[in-house]
Amino acid sequence: MSSHSYIEDNRNKNIFININGRLFLRNKAKISVFDSGFLLGDGVWEGIRLHHSKLVFIENHLERLFKSAIGISLQIPFSKDEIIDQIYKVLDKNSMNDDVHIRLIFSRGNKITPYQNPKANEGPINFVIIPEHKKTNPLTYKKGINIGRVPNIRPNESILSPQYNTLSKLNCILASIEANKLGYDEGIMNDINGNISTCNSTNLFFIKNDEVLTSTGEYCLNGITRSKAISICKDNKIDCIEKNFTFSDVANCDEAFVTGTFAGIIPVAQLESRKLKSTNTNSLVNKIRNLYNKEIQNYIG
Repeated sequence: MSSHSYIEDNRNKNIFININGRLFLRNKAKISVFDSGFLLGDGVWEGIRLHHSKLVFIENHLERLFKSAIGISLQIPFSKDEIIDQIYKVLDKNSMNDDVHIRLIFSRGNKITPYQNPKANEGPINFVIIPEHKKTNPLTYKKGINIGRVPNIRPNESILSPQYNTLSKLNCILASIEANKLGYDEGIMNDINGNISTCNSTNLFFIKNDEVLTSTGEYCLNGITRSKAISICKDNKIDCIEKNFTFSDVANCDEAFVTGTFAGIIPVAQLESRKLKSTNTNSLVNKIRNLYNKEIQNYIG
């Protein structure tokens, strides 16, 4: 079980993928080996959900996409409406209308030669839109996940802002590898000051005495689901505090959960060797998850 466990869908074998506005069958979808994203991880991306033909929280996702692009001096030559049109172009081709996960990618484009400096780039950006029929495995919510500390830490702005959603994910990939070695589904990563920041692919919340605790957000991705969880708590009079804290401050917590676009609010059943109450039917995690699901329902109408 993991925060990204999903139900396999054979329809994905024959999906079309949008590459620079052209549609290709999955096994024919190719991009140049000189692409900046492939060579150097030079680009930005978003994961977006489609429910009942509606792109959930698309305004928030595109706002983050453009902020990330500006942060790495990448100019996206399309308006937000044009990007949405390109997404629906491939969704319509695949006759997709519900339970779809979309990976939207913009790279700095092709290079003349494999070299870091963007002066070696020869043309326009590349964009790729990969839609898949993808539903979360329901056992994720019943069984929960197991998380624990890893040695990898989150960088600060002077290295690479952790709030930019870039293709350069090696820092988090290495944290994921360490988590796998230790038997965890997700690795808890500290910031450069030794405070808990985030998990390697999800954002992180702890609950102790009915109080929700999460990081300041300075060293984690500006998560869309994270921000929704915080606002839901505040709107429903659930104490939610954003501050610096260490593992020792939450080692004896009652519950915990992680957040992400794909699976939403995911209960943490085990914190290292310690069992938590997060998957109990009357847990605060389940209450917050139900409120989040209602938020989605209200959004899609």
